[in-house]
Amino acid sequence: MDEFQEILQDFLVESFELVEQLDADLVELESTPEDLELLNGIFRVAHTVKGASSFLNFDVLTHLTHHMEDVLNKARHGELIITPDIMDVILESIDLMKALLNTIRDTSADAGIDVAACVARLDQVSSGDAIAAAPAAEPVVEAPAEEVVEESAPVEEAPAAAEDELDYDNMSPDDLEAEIERLLNERQDEDKAKREAKIAAGESVPSLDPTPEPEPTPEPEPTPEPEPTPPPAAPAPVVTPAPKKEDPKAAAPAKKAPVVDQTIRVDVKRLDHLMNLIGELVLAKNRLIKINDDVEERYEGEEFLEELNQVVSIVSLVTTDLQIAVMKTRMLPIGKVFNKFPRMIRDLSRELDKKIDLQISGEDTELDKSIVEEVGDPLVHIIRNSCDHGIEVPLIRTEQGKDETGVIKLKAYNEGNQIVIQIDDDGKGLDADMLRSRCIDKGLITEAEADSMADKEAFGLIFKPGFSTAAAVTNVSGRGVGMDVVKTNIEKVNGIIDIDSEVGVGTSMKLKIPLTLAIIQALLVGVQEEHYAIPLASVLETVRISKDEIYTVEGRSVMRLREEVLSLVHIGDIFEVERILDSSEHAYVVVLGLGTSKLGLIVDTLVGQEEIVIKSLGDYLKGIEGVAGATIRGDGGVTLIVDVVALMDIAKNVKSTVLTDGSSDAALLTHEKTKASDYCVMIVDDSKTDRTIMRKALEPLGITLVEAGDGQEALNILKSGDHNFDAMLVDIEMPRMDGYTLATEIKKYNKYKSLPLIAVTSRTGKSDRMRGVESGMVEYITKPYSADYLSSVVQRNVNFKSEFL
Repeated sequence: MDEFQEILQDFLVESFELVEQLDADLVELESTPEDLELLNGIFRVAHTVKGASSFLNFDVLTHLTHHMEDVLNKARHGELIITPDIMDVILESIDLMKALLNTIRDTSADAGIDVAACVARLDQVSSGDAIAAAPAAEPVVEAPAEEVVEESAPVEEAPAAAEDELDYDNMSPDDLEAEIERLLNERQDEDKAKREAKIAAGESVPSLDPTPEPEPTPEPEPTPEPEPTPPPAAPAPVVTPAPKKEDPKAAAPAKKAPVVDQTIRVDVKRLDHLMNLIGELVLAKNRLIKINDDVEERYEGEEFLEELNQVVSIVSLVTTDLQIAVMKTRMLPIGKVFNKFPRMIRDLSRELDKKIDLQISGEDTELDKSIVEEVGDPLVHIIRNSCDHGIEVPLIRTEQGKDETGVIKLKAYNEGNQIVIQIDDDGKGLDADMLRSRCIDKGLITEAEADSMADKEAFGLIFKPGFSTAAAVTNVSGRGVGMDVVKTNIEKVNGIIDIDSEVGVGTSMKLKIPLTLAIIQALLVGVQEEHYAIPLASVLETVRISKDEIYTVEGRSVMRLREEVLSLVHIGDIFEVERILDSSEHAYVVVLGLGTSKLGLIVDTLVGQEEIVIKSLGDYLKGIEGVAGATIRGDGGVTLIVDVVALMDIAKNVKSTVLTDGSSDAALLTHEKTKASDYCVMIVDDSKTDRTIMRKALEPLGITLVEAGDGQEALNILKSGDHNFDAMLVDIEMPRMDGYTLATEIKKYNKYKSLPLIAVTSRTGKSDRMRGVESGMVEYITKPYSADYLSSVVQRNVNFKSEFL
């Protein structure tokens, strides 16, 4: 029984490997039916599976593949042309073959699947009705005759007929021997005829004489060599010495043989175990580095430290190399997933009556085996969606000036520690307004949410459960579950989805997926005495802000990060950590990104970046919202790993306790300029005359001007928050605080880092200019200056709208 199971496993592995590429090959064959090499390869797959299944007594599979073989055999001999209708039947038989192999894998038997209807259709294809167009295919066989016809054209029909007529199982031993003798004689006669034909054509033929050593190369001697062939009963003894004599001459090609067997099959469980051990080794490495740092601090200056550092460095380097090597053993090319899409596109094109061309690139890009298995279903739904909703029917495409054949591009490539799978189509694109309207009708969003939603955010509505743009439910789409599955599965592997679309041009969808789920880079953060690990792939940036940069809008804490408003939540509010609200004026914000969504996560401390091993929380603790797992830090402590997807969902309903100064307002965040007076510029100069000159030069613009007598006063006005300044004109020489110091202090605040500071001074030295640039000045105006010049510099730096002039 064990021996049978071992043979069965080998059969299944080999069969699945052979069948894996069949769909793509058959679709290619449909477009290039004259490709005899491709057709022969497909025929060999059916023939191999038939032979092995017959040996293992899988009668149903043998019966099916035998009839498939008949059809393919006639096609490769030019007796029928592969049309789309014939290809439908062949693809149906391939599907049944896969189903039978799956059944054999699960039950060790091929019962339970009825192949009779498919076999009947295969027989119908093989019948005279299906061969009406055969004459057109005759020239195809002539060209590659030496490859296929020489092997099987004269004899293929006879053995096939013999197989149908003779019952070898019920033959007596004498009859069997006689039949074998007959077949051997036939083969010898064929070989003899071929040799004579080659000799007649003047070709060189290897000698069958057992004593050809003295004359290894002479060419005039081929004609007498056929003389040893008349005794037909002794082919085996005569032929066997010949290869031995030719062995030394064939030594060079023989050396290539080992190249065939360069791989071994390894149970996935062994690789998983190996990966777990590597994970433990990485944890031990982190612990060793931490201990080394502690020892260095305690025994600073000791001689043994240098040797210890070398050992730790080597262990760290080897561990990293070993980790990469083990991870690569689990890597599979994404092509294993891509291979099934040509067949799917072909079937959908016929079903939807559209012309669609699938272009695949980057199929050699490698991913962890566990992730490859997860991305298959999402890609199926996305591509079906592109075919059904994206690509238009040929008539509409022609009317719009497009090629009647739509194009779907599927490509994969590396981007940092992630793999990007990109799906582009040149279809009708996504209409953001229509998506908002449809979601409002279905009650998935409110009108207020729709009004405040940017187009890119609206594209994400297609992932809402129950949402569909299809007018009717069909076999392809319309149930509103496909794209929801995409989002769920991609987020399950810590991936993100990014969509770009333009109406009438097409849609581009990017899936960004981590290379592996076992060992990741993470940012360690702290709140009170607790530590959390945030996957680095989800961290866009970290910023340090002061509390006066935190505003309150509709009861929620937000901050202005460059040109966008970012929602804020404290990590302590997410995980309900009891915390003491300290009097610190600054806070750290980790900006998280997930697709088009962003969130500012306020933390107490930034510990640093570290390579972590993801550990399961176990049966008792699994399912905790917002936590993806745990890891062990270098100091031996346990740190929870944040589930960014769940955290961003939780944040929507968390009432933040972040303290603000109470002076915030939504209007301060939008900064929409509707009139000239919305622009606000501060003039900082200790000379009243100089302030007046600058005011007179800028008043014609109609902008709001605020004056300060020195740097300290200007800083106080800025911190008060009464004005939202677009630029500042700063003198250098001033009492209490000069212009350089003022600029340096202003740039310490994140909210003012992009505030244009324009120096207006009589200092003209090169060193003065350099110091101004270093302190944060963006322009350097020297006195005296013209009013027009000052006005143009201010307009340029505040992006003054020309319609206000």
